[in-house]
Amino acid sequence: MGFRARPAGDRRRARASFVALALAVFVVCAAVATWPASRHVSGHYVANTAPGYGEQAAGDYLQLVWGFWLFGHQLERGEPPWIDPYSFQPHSERRPVLLGLLLGIPFWPLERLFGPAWAYDLVLLLTFVAAGGFAAWWLRSLELPRAAALLGGVAFALAPYRVQQSTGHLLGQISFLLPATLLALERRRFAWAALALAAIPATGQVHLALGAIPLYAVYAWLRLPRWRPRLQALGGVALAVAVGLLVQRLVIATSIVSGGRSLGSVRHYSATLADFVTRSNANGVERFVFLGWATPLLALAGLAAVWRARGRRLALFLGGAALVPMLLALGTHFPGYAALWHAFPPLRYPRVPERLMPIACLALAALVAFAATRLRWTPLVALLAAGVAADLHVPIFGAQKAYTDDPAYAAIRAPGRLVELPVFRPDIDLGSAYLAYAMQSPRERPQGYSTTAPQTADGWAKRWHALSCGELDVPRYVRFVAVHRGLYRRGGYRGDRCPDAAEARLRRQGFRLLARAGPISTWQAPWGP
Repeated sequence: MGFRARPAGDRRRARASFVALALAVFVVCAAVATWPASRHVSGHYVANTAPGYGEQAAGDYLQLVWGFWLFGHQLERGEPPWIDPYSFQPHSERRPVLLGLLLGIPFWPLERLFGPAWAYDLVLLLTFVAAGGFAAWWLRSLELPRAAALLGGVAFALAPYRVQQSTGHLLGQISFLLPATLLALERRRFAWAALALAAIPATGQVHLALGAIPLYAVYAWLRLPRWRPRLQALGGVALAVAVGLLVQRLVIATSIVSGGRSLGSVRHYSATLADFVTRSNANGVERFVFLGWATPLLALAGLAAVWRARGRRLALFLGGAALVPMLLALGTHFPGYAALWHAFPPLRYPRVPERLMPIACLALAALVAFAATRLRWTPLVALLAAGVAADLHVPIFGAQKAYTDDPAYAAIRAPGRLVELPVFRPDIDLGSAYLAYAMQSPRERPQGYSTTAPQTADGWAKRWHALSCGELDVPRYVRFVAVHRGLYRRGGYRGDRCPDAAEARLRRQGFRLLARAGPISTWQAPWGP
């Protein structure tokens, strides 16, 4: 018995040691991906960079913080965690906010313990660990050596497109669901596979789901040997499609993008061939599709290794999963995209054709791992991992100071609706700055920030935009007004003419100044809520 128990115990210890090593490697990946911003993590959001002019810097990351925070806030109130009761009120129906349905779960306790900035940064770092961990675990389920699987996890965790999208878009942060679904299929955990796949459209990432669902279906067909497990796997496809259709009906169909995007807007965001080898996001965040310079060559070597060792079916799958998203990322620069756009109606809603690139990142990472199987000496694989990390690393993240306890907003104590000036249309990202202060003072606001905002919200912003320069009286259903001079500056308003005019109009209406803190002033109306 002792002779038999010792090998089992050795295997358990070896497995535990490997798990600990993998966690350490992917924690390092998280630090590398966010460096140098992670040096300033205390009191800052690790996100994209933009000027704040003395107040919270606007950016898509604040939409994520708001969605994550809202999840726990609503649960504590005994309300559905996917409903936003504050934005675009009272002129719009309360709408689902899907961004927090997954990552809002860990954010909730972390925010209560450490505040929103620390909670967001920790969740962000955890997504890098999850991306590398699930990718490595999936590759291990394909019987790759441990060192090669770790290399594949590093390549996926540090994939530049995935890193760029993690600075403020949920697309990058939840991309760990891709290897998680394939892992669950490989291990015949069909319920988990279905939930992981359905979580992609359930969190609002419908464009990624357009690629993830066929990826899942083809993988199940190739890797599951019999009809019964294949049919079981189809349950995940049915669930994900149903969730996607539900999101279309509840969110997209009544939003400002209900009619779809124009082909001209797609053309604006379409990548070029040069973008795949350009180590800079100077051409725009969405067109940043850099793959590394050496990594694609390693992937080609890996494709040859898969073809020889595993057969053409897996090689074609991984090669296609890498190539097709890259071709679609070219958008209107790729011949045939316009015809596909016209023929396939779901493709008319996204304006950024690169949103399928996380699939290519995963396939390339897997091919790099297969290339490493040709190396028989583990230290060589470790050196290769360091080289891949250096090849993929692009400093992208910045540190944005977190304004979580603003004195001007703290002065708003009574109930009542709030309007913030200047007024932005709901799909303009400058309005995201107001979400940071909404966590401190949650109350109904006619404004908000969402690329799928209701049409009524867009109409309100157009109708009341003149409030920004004091050309209209504040409607009587609003009790409080906050004037953000930093956002006037960021929005291109020249000088103080408009904010001064807005404050003068407030005084003429009888508003009284509650507080002025830096560039922000808050005002209360003479009437009640």
